[in-house]
Amino acid sequence: MSTPYTGPLSLTLTQTPTSVQNPLPKATAWETAQILRDVELPMVTKGPIIRRPKVVGAVERLGLEGRAVRRMQQISEKYATGPLMLNLPGKNMATVLHPEHVHRILEETPEPFATAETLKSHALKHFEPKVALISHGTERSQRRRLNEEALDNNHPIHHMAEHFMPVVAEEAESLLDVVDARSGVLTYPDYLDAWFRVVRRVVLGDSYRDHTELTELTEKLRSDGNWAFLKPVDTSGRAQLLAQINRALQKAEPGSIAAYMKDIPTGEDAAPVNQVPQWLFAFDPAGMASIRGLALLAAHPDRVAAARLQITEESGEKAPMLQILRGTVLESLRLWATTPMILRETTMEVEFEHGVMPAGTTVLIFAPFFHRDDRHLDFAHRFAPEIWEKPRTREEWPLLPFSAGTGICPGRHLVLLLTSNFLARIIGQRDIELTSHHLEPNHLPSLLNNYRLQFQLSR
Repeated sequence: MSTPYTGPLSLTLTQTPTSVQNPLPKATAWETAQILRDVELPMVTKGPIIRRPKVVGAVERLGLEGRAVRRMQQISEKYATGPLMLNLPGKNMATVLHPEHVHRILEETPEPFATAETLKSHALKHFEPKVALISHGTERSQRRRLNEEALDNNHPIHHMAEHFMPVVAEEAESLLDVVDARSGVLTYPDYLDAWFRVVRRVVLGDSYRDHTELTELTEKLRSDGNWAFLKPVDTSGRAQLLAQINRALQKAEPGSIAAYMKDIPTGEDAAPVNQVPQWLFAFDPAGMASIRGLALLAAHPDRVAAARLQITEESGEKAPMLQILRGTVLESLRLWATTPMILRETTMEVEFEHGVMPAGTTVLIFAPFFHRDDRHLDFAHRFAPEIWEKPRTREEWPLLPFSAGTGICPGRHLVLLLTSNFLARIIGQRDIELTSHHLEPNHLPSLLNNYRLQFQLSR
């Protein structure tokens, strides 16, 4: 159960203040240093654009994400609703403490809370300088519309799902063949290789199945993006990536999203080639989330049994919904957020009930703080896929596996379709045992190192 938060704050935010002159509450220099050390530093060091495996392992061992949540709980106890301005010289930054503000900020995207936050823009320019996420105005509108259309934003089952499901089945079978040849051992690298074969075939076409060079180039440029403006853009590498994607879009292989994109009407600023790297980027954390979901299932045999029953019941569907497995992936994203820092930047002064947030303020929503806040969620540290059986409402505590509001991930349904059916192919044919970790069902860890995950699969 989640604790309701309706009350005076909710009522205040529905009104427009007539004259608010006071600034928002501001953290002390020491509190700011604590937030930077305990919350932001571990997240940035892990790699905001592509993960650094050794750092992920260290964050897991030291429990740093749990410490970050506890730090935010302490800060919220003192400052209540916030938003709280940090005490940074020459930089306006605020952290969000209250659910109502989370909803408001995400609903009022892109104006006045733009997705094109400055550091994010510097990071993404390394491989997708014209992506919707870092665009404004008409350019953003056209690019966002293209993403929504191509990824079938509003439909749980993508309209091209009949083309995608055979790809999922073939690559899952190929993965199981590899596992069988290794005495039933499943590792993350093997899983990710199979997953990206699915991704390349779905997005670009079957001829890209083994085009690992494209994935490797994307990863290299994403690694550069981890450094944002501190590392010069590899313009030749970026041009090479975009040229390869452009050739794939021109080729438009039947049954791929690339083929469908060719028929989508676009404006002159839509920049379709620049949107595809973001999908390749986003499917990487989708792979992380799904194998962590497999770990959750291994630790909860009763859920595996229920999922298998649902697989059987929906076996006649060309594209099964598989709600339990979708809920499993959503729970993986709630428990171990792959986008822990949701960033916005104010395009103008914004009035809150306690003061004014200046224009140009970076707004940080730390998703694990809301996902794992055991003061308000009795399922904070356990596996609870049932919470996703129906759409969550605005009146409920915010859970943000794919962000929310008008800037929500347009590919969320496609990710859930592919990951749930990929997992179904594994658990439907094999028993699974997690051999790398011991998960306590009622007290799951603050982070699960996907790079070290290993399973024993048996027929």
